Amino acid sequence: MTTPAFARQDLLHRDSQINERIEDALSQHDRLEAVADVLQRQLKAVENHLPPALIAALHGQPLGHPLHPILVHLPLGGWLVAGILDFYPGHNSTETEHAADLALLLGTVGAVGAIASGWTDWANTRGEARRTGLIHGALNETAFLLNAASVLARRKGRRGFGKVLSGTALLLALGGGFLGGELVYRHGLGVGKTLATPQG
Repeated sequence: MTTPAFARQDLLHRDSQINERIEDALSQHDRLEAVADVLQRQLKAVENHLPPALIAALHGQPLGHPLHPILVHLPLGGWLVAGILDFYPGHNSTETEHAADLALLLGTVGAVGAIASGWTDWANTRGEARRTGLIHGALNETAFLLNAASVLARRKGRRGFGKVLSGTALLLALGGGFLGGELVYRHGLGVGKTLATPQG
């Protein structure tokens, strides 16, 4: 029987293997660097025309920590609830459909702030964190566009097509969320450097 200690070591080993594969995949694509260079220049150009107070707010400076991790809960939560209501067997009532549509709409509207704050933070990244962040942002923005299309499709009566769009978007958002975790826990993006390491 595997002991808890061995189980933890096995999970850590598997996590390390997954992270190494992600790093290898990202490091082999020079095109990502070229795309990142262009996109960061464009973002900086946009920032130069925005009020400094708005940029500071998107970074979360008034809060004392990044804004993006707070805002991502609304789109992910809304999209996940919509997915559960859409595809859970035996829940096809009109009330359930309305609830799914509302959750999808709230998540999609909430994604606007999450996207804006996320790209604002990413504009200052470098190296592997920049490449990972680029894929993270691309996945989530694609999910946003698919969900926006799903909202429109549902309103036009094309519910089946809308569910396909939002279901695909949810998978992309979950993948983007995984990479978001990599940015925080592996690369320390947005983490205060003065925080003490937990003991025990």
